[in-house]
Amino acid sequence: MGLAKGLVIAAPRSGSGKTVITLGLLAALRRRGVAVAPAKTGPDYIDPAFLGRAAGRDAVNLDPWSMSPHRLKHLATRQAGESLLIVEGVMGLFDASADGTGSTADLAELLDLPVILVVDGDKQSQSVAPLVAGFANWRVGVRVAGVILNRVASTKHERMLVDALVPTGIPCLGAIPRDPALVIPERHLGLVLPGDIDTFEPFLAAAAEAIGDYIDLDRLQALATPIAETQDNPAPLPPLGQRIAIAHDAAFAFLYPHVLDGWRGQGAELTFFSPLANEAPAADADAIFLPGGYPELHGATLAAAATFKAGLLAARDRNTLIYGECGGFMVLGEVLVDKSGMPHEMAGLLPLITQIDRPKRTLGYRRLTQSALPWPGRLNGHEFHYSSVKQSRLPPLFEATDATGAALPPMGAAIGRVMGSYAHVVDAA
Repeated sequence: MGLAKGLVIAAPRSGSGKTVITLGLLAALRRRGVAVAPAKTGPDYIDPAFLGRAAGRDAVNLDPWSMSPHRLKHLATRQAGESLLIVEGVMGLFDASADGTGSTADLAELLDLPVILVVDGDKQSQSVAPLVAGFANWRVGVRVAGVILNRVASTKHERMLVDALVPTGIPCLGAIPRDPALVIPERHLGLVLPGDIDTFEPFLAAAAEAIGDYIDLDRLQALATPIAETQDNPAPLPPLGQRIAIAHDAAFAFLYPHVLDGWRGQGAELTFFSPLANEAPAADADAIFLPGGYPELHGATLAAAATFKAGLLAARDRNTLIYGECGGFMVLGEVLVDKSGMPHEMAGLLPLITQIDRPKRTLGYRRLTQSALPWPGRLNGHEFHYSSVKQSRLPPLFEATDATGAALPPMGAAIGRVMGSYAHVVDAA
């Protein structure tokens, strides 16, 4: 066991407030001078953006479905360093993918970290005890070390909840009162990114104040335990090229730090450019990466970005590798039709039209097989979008299955060195 310590913040279900509690914990501990290291369970891009703002440093994803145990332990230990690792869970503690793996509990057990359970106190009192006891005793190897009560109605309500928890033997670290100020706005793909919220800093200050006032932070820190170490450092995904130009702005925000760090560690030079600012990729780049994000919210700006689009066309003509994920894939097409039905002309490098028209999101883990990218032939990733694609018969980029191994239609398209799909690649399989 090493010196790096951590905690996992989880909940019985989604909507319990664990994101707000985790943000408040990170900010409150920083105010105390505690070095904190943020992480998020699973493949989510949005929560890590908030966690990074609260912690003052980038968050990492720890995805127990897509990543190997050695990768997870290595990333967790490196992220923590000499700081306190705070890992926000996903959904409910034991909720997993369709094949039953990849839960927050899986990650906590693998890293040998204690769980702090955030319980929504709204509309319950003494029933909190069997709820917490059930989660604490459900699985050997998963340690529920403390409880934080959230959305408590009054001091009387708090007393009822705290007294009910005494027979469980699990300490209650505090109770956060119900407060409409402690809510983050949402939109169609989840939480709004922090840069899009004018009131984010006041919100974060309020969350830190609430945590500092109502949570026993000394006791919480004392519950942290060392992270299970590994001596192995798994090989990262190979870089797309030696000089990689990466789109990065509000329309292309979904990047995994562990992937970029892996590329840098293998000697690749990374440059960044903003399509929304009508910037072209570096002319000497031998690979261009258009990550996912929210291009559908910026259709008119991207359609008018002549310098950006001309730069992509010139790169294609130089035989540069151009790869787009999800939103980046949409921008490589001919037209993007936004939610209002307005069409916007995109780069036109792939003969496809995408449209925000699905009533329900397409969501799930994917196992991918490919031969066009300079990556291993088998990859793990996920899909998360509300758009559909219309395209002619094009060579697909990936053959795909879902988390259970059920075959899916081929994904994406590849024409020469221009390629993309809706899949976000997380790691080698």
